[in-house]
Order: sequence, then structure tokens, then C-alpha cells
Amino acid sequence: MESYRKLLLALSFGVFAIIHLVQAQPDQQGGFISLDCGLPLDESPYTDPVTGLTYSSDINFIQNGKRGEADATYIYKQYRDLRYFPDGIRNCYNLTVNKGINYLIRAGFSYGNYDGLNVYPVFDLHVGPNKWITVDLEFENDREVIYMSKSNLLQICLIKTGETIPMISTLELRPLRNDSYMTQLGPLNLIYRRTYTSDSFGLIRYPNDVFDRKWDRFNWVETNVNTTLNVTSSNPFAVPDAVSRSGISPRNASNPLYFYLYPDADSDKVNVYFHFAEIQTLKANDTREFDILLDENIIQKAYSPKVLQSETVYNISPQKCKFGSCDLDLVRTERSTLPPFINAIEGFSVLEFLYAETNPNDVAAMKNIQETYGLNIISWQGDPCVPELLKWEDIKCSYTNKSTPPRIISLDLSSRGLKGVITPAFQNLTELRKLDLSNNSFTGGVPEFLASMKSLSIINLNWNNLTGPLPKAFNDREKNGLKLTIQGNPKFCVDASCKNNNQKYVLAVVASAASVLIIVVVLILLFVFKKRRPRQVDSLPTVQHDRELPSRPSIFTQTKRFTYSEVVALTDNFERVLGEGGFGVVYHGSLNGTQPIAVKLLSQSSVQGYKEFKAEVELLLRVHHVNLVSLVGYCDEDSHLALLYEYAPNGDLKQHLSGERGGSPLKWSSRLKIVVETAQGLEYLHTGCQPPMVHRDVKTTNILLDEHFQAKLADFGLSRSFPIGGETHVSTVVAGTPGYLDPEYYQTNRLNEKSDVYSFGIVLLEIITSRPVIQQTRERTHIAAWVGYMLTKGDIESIVDPRLNRDYEPTSVWKALEIAMSCVNPSSEKRPTMSQVTNELKQCLTLDNSRRGGRQDMGSRSSVEVSTSFTTEVTPSAR
Repeated sequence: MESYRKLLLALSFGVFAIIHLVQAQPDQQGGFISLDCGLPLDESPYTDPVTGLTYSSDINFIQNGKRGEADATYIYKQYRDLRYFPDGIRNCYNLTVNKGINYLIRAGFSYGNYDGLNVYPVFDLHVGPNKWITVDLEFENDREVIYMSKSNLLQICLIKTGETIPMISTLELRPLRNDSYMTQLGPLNLIYRRTYTSDSFGLIRYPNDVFDRKWDRFNWVETNVNTTLNVTSSNPFAVPDAVSRSGISPRNASNPLYFYLYPDADSDKVNVYFHFAEIQTLKANDTREFDILLDENIIQKAYSPKVLQSETVYNISPQKCKFGSCDLDLVRTERSTLPPFINAIEGFSVLEFLYAETNPNDVAAMKNIQETYGLNIISWQGDPCVPELLKWEDIKCSYTNKSTPPRIISLDLSSRGLKGVITPAFQNLTELRKLDLSNNSFTGGVPEFLASMKSLSIINLNWNNLTGPLPKAFNDREKNGLKLTIQGNPKFCVDASCKNNNQKYVLAVVASAASVLIIVVVLILLFVFKKRRPRQVDSLPTVQHDRELPSRPSIFTQTKRFTYSEVVALTDNFERVLGEGGFGVVYHGSLNGTQPIAVKLLSQSSVQGYKEFKAEVELLLRVHHVNLVSLVGYCDEDSHLALLYEYAPNGDLKQHLSGERGGSPLKWSSRLKIVVETAQGLEYLHTGCQPPMVHRDVKTTNILLDEHFQAKLADFGLSRSFPIGGETHVSTVVAGTPGYLDPEYYQTNRLNEKSDVYSFGIVLLEIITSRPVIQQTRERTHIAAWVGYMLTKGDIESIVDPRLNRDYEPTSVWKALEIAMSCVNPSSEKRPTMSQVTNELKQCLTLDNSRRGGRQDMGSRSSVEVSTSFTTEVTPSAR
């Protein structure tokens, strides 16, 4: 009755997929996918001599990667080859499966020091867009998950998360019955699968197990029981006869059987499967009956195993364990004459896969486009839209929530060298709003299906080899707001007459006698209007100046000024948010469709205002330095204030130090380069500007990194001029960011360039340590005090970011520590100038670039004495 009750409960979860019941006993290797990763094609396929399974090379299932060989001998041949992935962040296997089927997915690893580095790789594994597990090859060889496929395409992705290179030896998929393992509440990550036997040699797997599960033989310290009789398995789990013919009972017949299960995390919920078959010959009066408990919760009361027939008992509702471990207990009932008994246990943690995969029609369309044009873009692996940090290059997606499949709304394939006709696959991107195919070599006509794509509002076909005429369907779409640009196609014409082949066309101004007349009139009016207005200097085409509001002081110089409607257009209606600060939200934009920009829009609730806005514009208009962010323009229209900057695609320094952007930690040489460039930008403000400027808000979030990781100091809203000549400071209201704020300035309200030096010193300490500026839980809350405290203890190892893995010249790090501690001296007089700091940091960079033969231990002092032209009294010297 209990089994019947569970069957009904399982039915309520919808676990039965009757059309797939034929999977109960698959044909020989039926539906199996067995990949030997890194296997050369000329050795593929082969039959494994141990299992009899056929393994094939993975070369047709993966886009990138290199092959290697493990320096070890394994019983299974498929562990001797491997594939590693030095390029890209995400590399994915693409496997064709049946949608809605439970699959056992097993990834196998044998590092075997293939690269001679003897450093165990650590990386993440994803199933589609969702993280499955973090792999640390120092502690494991195989990882296994049971997952119900959401589409006919299954992607297993290796994600680089640090300095080490992801690798894999074997990838195996085994279809299971849908009425066996409970995947409705989440995929099942295997903790262990054990069969209890006195024979502890080797695994039980295929062909003994038709599903090729790997059963560890486990010799538990109890009484072993075995039989030579056959044990039947008519339930969906199909437990192998080799597993069911052995088991254990407690040595002391009155004691329970105790087992333990340790999830990867304390917060994990577990799903445990207990496998039973009575294999002892019972006497007439014998009764074996026991309760099955999972962490003190009874999941089956008064259970009796069936004679020579396998059964499985499991908890239908996954549960969290106390204290990070689960107690699995089989407790004898009062009326039982025999002790509890068990054959095998499988323990799983239930994973929470948050992200819905991108709409499958969009994915299929993108794959079709990729194959049609032979696009080999390294980021085009895995799910196109999620997770957002790993989104494919050159696409934009709409995100409703994590459980709703994202849709692709923008595709930019400009300048990709594409040839041939425009493929109909584009029309399958039914939510596409913007399509850019400019600067390619497309031939043929403009396909009519583009006009029938209801969501499409912008099409850029400039600079191709397209021919006309333009289908009439575009005329109707133009009335509904479609913007088609098709200039630079010398053989193209709008109508069948094809007489204007060399003209540039925009759909909004399709050539006709009436439109030509209108254009001429407009040009005449513009010419007359310009005659009446004073000439404006340094303005961009199509950018107009609005009347200044009388209540605001004007920005004194001629600038690149944009209207608010232009800002809306440049940002695609503020579609993509880059970040948010005290001024407001920063959006991604595009100037002239090619130059990416960042647009900072003042929010109505901003703690900053027009004064800071005006100060930033005026400062950036008169400073020009490669390490200061460049101002593209500004908007000052009624209540709309915006600043348009050059775009820094690699975000800010804080994101890289904290690991927020993922990928490998910044190397020491990269950190030094960034900090030297930042110092040069500050030095320019202090000595190259007339009058000199104090930034007043130097911090890691205001150090942006361009596509080449060149540092750009940003956010000048708090900047102030400081006096030159006899005066040493300017009195002003304190402004800045807590933690970076100069304590002397805070106490006295006296501002000079040394306040920036202090803030820069904090930035330098962050770069060295990768620790928060303020952290309440450590010995000293503020980073400068903590570093000073650790130096007095001589604990240098704990100061430097451990993620650097000692990949640096020690003398260079010592010297940088000295510079930083000098910068944060409580007395501004004893701090160096930014010119001194810049010169000393360049020496650090030189030291690191000219590493000596042997690498020194950071725990000992350098044999080479380092001196600087300044000292500090805040802590002992770092040397």
C-alpha cells in the first residue's frame, strides 16, 4: 500500500511520461552518448575493453579547445585523453537529446599533470545557462547530475573562473526513465551512490547496470549478507542484480543501521534513494520490519523488504539537513524479529536552476545564422542571453524575470565580412527590434521578409553590394515607424527604373518629385535660419543648442550639446543600464551607430545637482589626457541633464578586484599598469591644468578600463580648483567617499592636492590586497589601519591578494606597499606629491617587468634594498 501511495504522489507531480516507458530496458547502448574528450579522429570510435561501451571523439561537439594527454595510467581508456580550453571564458559541448527526458550526465576528469604545471584546475560547470557545480580537480574525478532536458539541444559548458585552465576527459549521457528519479523540483547532483558489500574491488556499472550508473562497492563496518540467487527488479530504477545480491545489517541485531550524507553546502536540500531486496532465507516466524528516517523525519514507517525483489524508497519532498550533514537511520520496530537490512543508497542534493533558457526558436535561428555565414565568434557558445555576464557578443536581449525565457531584441553583425544573400533565418527572430548588417558584402536584393517582421524598427544595410529595387512592402512599414538605411550600395535602387544607383537612400526620404521639392525648401529655410544665428564652434552635425534656462548659470565655453530627444535616440530609449551612482543612472549609447558611449543621466532624486553637473562639464572641456575619461557632449534641456562620455567596455577597477565581472583575477603586472596610468591622470590634474585641480573622489569605482584595459579616471562632479603660489589650501565643505576621504581634510575643511594623494593611497592598498576599504569583521576596520597592523605583526603573506599566486616580483610588491603607506600618512605634509608617486610606481613596474632568475619568498625580506624619496610615520616601513 505504501508503494502504491508513493506511486500516486509521483503521478501528481506529473513524473510519468508514458510515451517513454520503452526506456525501461534500453537497447544495447540505446540513446547513450559517450565522448572521449581529446581523442584524435583517427582513433575514433573504439570499444572500451572494460565496459564494452563505444566511445567517440568529441571534436564534432565542441567549437574550441586543444587536446592533451594525462601523465597517468587509468583502467578506463577514455581518461587518458583530455581537452583543455585556454581561450575564452565559456566553452560548451552541444549535444542533441530528446526534450523532456531525464538524463544522467557524467563529466569525468583526469588532470594527470598534462601541462607540467602540477596545479589542479578549478572551474565551474554549467548545464545550459545554469551553474551545476564548481570543479576542483585536487579532490574529485567525476561529477554527475540527473537533469530533465528542456529542449532538443543540451549544452554542457566549462567556465573559466580563475587563473587555471578548464579541462575535461570524458562526457557521458545516459537516458533514464522519467518515473524514477524526482527531477521535478530541480536537477539532482550526485553526492554518492553506494552498494554495501564485502567485495570492495572496482565499480559496478554497464553492462551490469543498463543505465550505466556507477555503484561504489562500500565495505561498511557491519554484518555482510550475500546471495547467489537472482534478484528481480521490476520497478523504474532497475537496480542491477549485482547490487541487490549483497547488503548489510547491524552487528548488534538490536541496534539501528546508521549512515551519513554530507551535501556540498549547508543550505542544500537532499533527495535520498534507499534500495532494498530481502536476500536472506527467513524462517516461518521471522519478521524484518523497520522505520526509515532522514534526519529524524520518518519517510517510511514499518517497512519490510520483498523477498528477492528490488524496491526503492525515497523522500518525495527534498529536505535540508541539520548542521551540514544528514543522518540516515534504519530503526527496527518493536514487533520485528530481525534487524534492519539494506542493499544500496543513492544521495543527491537538489539544485536550483534559476535561469530559463533563451527562447528555443531564437536559439535555433542564431545557430542557423552562425552556420550559414560560418561565424566563429568565441563568445557565441552556450545560451545566447543568460547568464547576462556571459551573453553573446553583439546581441541584446529582453529580460522579464529569471523564469521567463529571454528574447533576442537586437543583433549587430556589422563589419563581420559576411557574404551571400540575407538568410531567411533572420525572420525567425520574431522579437528582433534592431538589425545591423552594415559594412559587409551582402549581395542580392533586400528581402521582403524583413518588412514583415512586426517588431523590427531599425534596419541598417549600409555599405554592402545589394541590388534593387526595394520591395513595395517597405513603404507600408515606413508609415508605421520602420527606419531602413541602405546607403553605400552602388547597385541598389529604390524602384524598378533603377536610375539613381549612386544615391544614398533612407526609407524615410524615398526619392520622389514631391520629396525632392520638400528637401530643397527645407535646405533653403535652414540656410536663411543659419544666417540669422551666430556661428557655433565645435558642434556635432544634427546637434542643436536650446535656450539656456535663466535660473541657471551658463556653461561658459562652446560645447557639444545634445537635445534630450537625441539622448533618448542614442541610448535606444535608455535600454541598457551600465551602472548607478550619486548623480544618477549611467546608460549605454551609440554615437553615429558606431561609437559606443556612456550616458550619465541626472535623476530627479539625485543628491548631486546642476552645480556638480556644470563643474564636471567645464572641467572635462579643458582637460585632455589619455588617462582621463573624455567628454563626448552633454544635454541641458529643462529638467533633463546628461553627460555623454567615451565608453569603457571593461567596467571599473572595483569590479575586477572584487571578482564581480568574473574571469581571471588581474595579474600584478596589469594592476601596476592600471595604477601607474591612474597616477598619471591625477598628476596631470595637479600639475598640467591651469589652475590645478583636485579630483576629491578618487576611488576604484571611478577608475574605468577601456577595451585595452587602459585606465581612465572618471567622475569629476566634486572636483575643485586649488590655489597656486603662496596659498597652500582652499577651505571648502567636505565632500568625498567614506574610507577614501583624507582624514586631515575631513577635520579641517582644508583641501589641497594631497587629499587626492591620500585617496590614491587607499586605491593602491586595494590593488595590493583586493580587500574592502571598510570591513567591520577584521582586526582593524579601515584598510590602512589593517595593513599597518599586519605589518607590525610581520604578517606579509596575509596582506597580498592570495589570488595572485605569488606571480610577481616580490621587490615590486614591497615597494608598492611603501608607496601606499606613505600616501596615507595622516599628515598631508608628509605625503608625497603625485609626481613622486608616479615616478616611484614606474620603478615598481620596471622591477616587475625585469624579473630576476629565482622567485623570492614573500615571507622573507628582499635581498635587494628598496628606497623611496619619501617616508611614513603611520607604520613601520614595509621593507
